[in-house]
Amino acid sequence: MKHNPYKLVQQLVPELSTIFPLRYRILQVIAVSGPVGRRTILDTLNVSERTVRNETTLLMNQNLIETSPKGMICTEKGFVALENLKEVFQDLSGLSSKEKKLAQLLGIEKVIIVPGDVDVDESIKQHLGNEAALFLMNIAKKENAVAITGGSTIASLTKFLSPTKTLNTLTFVAARGSFGNEMNLQANTLVSQFASQCGADFRTLYLPENLSAAAYATMSEEPVVKEVLDMYEQIDIVIHGIGTAKDMANRRHSSEEILHLLHEKNAIGEAFGYYFDEFGEVIYRINTIGIQLNQVKNSPHIIAVAGGSMKAKAIQAYFKMAAKQTTLITDEGAANEILQSSTNELSL
Repeated sequence: MKHNPYKLVQQLVPELSTIFPLRYRILQVIAVSGPVGRRTILDTLNVSERTVRNETTLLMNQNLIETSPKGMICTEKGFVALENLKEVFQDLSGLSSKEKKLAQLLGIEKVIIVPGDVDVDESIKQHLGNEAALFLMNIAKKENAVAITGGSTIASLTKFLSPTKTLNTLTFVAARGSFGNEMNLQANTLVSQFASQCGADFRTLYLPENLSAAAYATMSEEPVVKEVLDMYEQIDIVIHGIGTAKDMANRRHSSEEILHLLHEKNAIGEAFGYYFDEFGEVIYRINTIGIQLNQVKNSPHIIAVAGGSMKAKAIQAYFKMAAKQTTLITDEGAANEILQSSTNELSL
């Protein structure tokens, strides 16, 4: 009979299940958010100042972190330790079990859960970005075309990308046109930033996202636009967020008529310009020049990055229509809500 080595170690050293996850999380916070001071760790992990002082001193003595004029940063040795011990952390913290349950529940390939809840702690978004960037590095192949949407969660990948031998051959493609006033979060801005970080190529789509039928037909034939539209048919990887219907409609400055329709039809979430209800049924879609849902589903790899307990219903609804080859990168806040919701439904 094969035994789980982590469980055996726990039996011998019971305190390991408390000490190790905390120490790992402190190192992880410094690695992802550094340079940081003790206050950031205190606020993120809700532990005492004495605990933070003792643990960071130990990490420093082990050369896993070091101090800089701006605060504590993770060393190369620290980054290696985080990667090598990631599986142990996921197992001891119970996240590994949740990942498997959630993947099975949603009917998709893989789920990666980061600790925390982005609705409680905004810095968790950086952990989502870090995991998404690492996953992209693992699956990307040379000359791949990668379509990305906009939004603050997708923007969080930027600082964690680097010019590896594979990533510097990629072409990042804006998955949709522009909307709203947040230029720094637009797909067009992000493809440029991603490409800059990786030393790669990129393609933009500088058009308003919501067009009339006549304007859509005309603009689709423009050579510079047609080149990008043709690329959507050959996208290897799609990286996208999932929004709540109300938030996305407001960001698009939707008309009162559209807002009323979404409310009347009980819209829960939004992705790629498609608004859907709790059953995953599309109830409205904007007339957009951008990647279409059928093109997304034809991509070999799809990475959905979304977290926060308030987005749990939108995430769960989206995966009722999503492609099975999707990997969801989310946080514990959203994961717990979805798993609890499914438990409640089964008990009814």
